Amino acid sequence: MSTRPRLTDAELLNELEPRAEAYLDRHMDMVEMWYPHDYVPYGDGRDFESEPWTPDQPTLTGVARTAFFVNLMTEDNLPSYHREIYDMFGKKDSAWMTWVHRWTAEEGRHSIVLRDYLVLTRQEDPKKLEDGRMSVMEEGYDKDGKNTLRGMAYVSFQELATRVAHRNTGRYSKDPVADRIMERISKDENLHMIFYRDMLNDAKHVDPNGVVEAIADEVIGFQMPGAGMPDYNRMAMQIAIAGIYDLRVHHDDIVWPILRKLGIFEMEGLDAAAEKRREELADFLTALDGMATQFEEKRAAKQARAAARDQQLVS
Repeated sequence: MSTRPRLTDAELLNELEPRAEAYLDRHMDMVEMWYPHDYVPYGDGRDFESEPWTPDQPTLTGVARTAFFVNLMTEDNLPSYHREIYDMFGKKDSAWMTWVHRWTAEEGRHSIVLRDYLVLTRQEDPKKLEDGRMSVMEEGYDKDGKNTLRGMAYVSFQELATRVAHRNTGRYSKDPVADRIMERISKDENLHMIFYRDMLNDAKHVDPNGVVEAIADEVIGFQMPGAGMPDYNRMAMQIAIAGIYDLRVHHDDIVWPILRKLGIFEMEGLDAAAEKRREELADFLTALDGMATQFEEKRAAKQARAAARDQQLVS
């Protein structure tokens, strides 16, 4: 059983700062500079004053438009995310602080390119986009009391979830311009995930019990950062039914890859509290897998019924 003391947030940041510096350097070696204007076909633009937006102008399907709207609204809330990341990881004159500002700067390009694409190609009503931006920013985002370890755990899963959601949205859109944009954004999200995931892996050797408890908390209580936006549940269900991001994707492509990489279920010597949380995590994953299968079966049955009705109409 581990007898290592639980560390305060300040102690943890101090202990891990050399690794944060190393991972920041690695990130700067791997990251590619890119420019939103290179991804948007500005030559297709028209003046909204002389030609206002109308509902017949979008070329994306309804679900693809919904997914792009959710993705943009999520990215628009960056000021709140910066505040929370700053509070969790900020340590003046340190690699942590440098990372926080670099991460924010890279994330800022995502809303720029998404909005420019949606507005210029008239995929969405620009008034709806601005009203949505105002709404989510007024609501903000709150980390709900997460300490540094829980923050690391959350952003590890969240960055991967965002990468997958963006990439799947691009593919689903059947629009090569949209797909290229989402592929580019996804590359950023993947590098961000790698930084946080590897920091969490190093924290595992400093405070193993705290890491296990943090991961259990964040996996069991996970919500995407956009969950607070108006009408989110309805839009998320549409996205899930389309297969862009559903329980199976979350279970198979988000949660388990990180748990396997961190070797959470192979860790030894945990104290009783951490071991209990790990058992609860295992039970939750079993239930999540069952819910994902049930959702898939219901979706398949509904699609089969719809196909049968369509066939009857053709006949």
